Amino acid sequence: MTSDFTAAHVHLERACYYLRGNDETSRSLRDTLDLVIEAVVEAQHRRPSTEVVEFPHQAAR
Repeated sequence: MTSDFTAAHVHLERACYYLRGNDETSRSLRDTLDLVIEAVVEAQHRRPSTEVVEFPHQAAR
């Protein structure tokens, strides 16, 4: 099973929207969510390492 970083990003952004209060707890949670969102975006754009497979060369005719 692979992670759906795009969906996670959307839900985290929505959580920030719902925590729009001006109290210290809401501000602290938004700051924390911003860090998590940055980590998700980084993971979303990280390219998996690929392995190069060499094919056997055909004999020249």
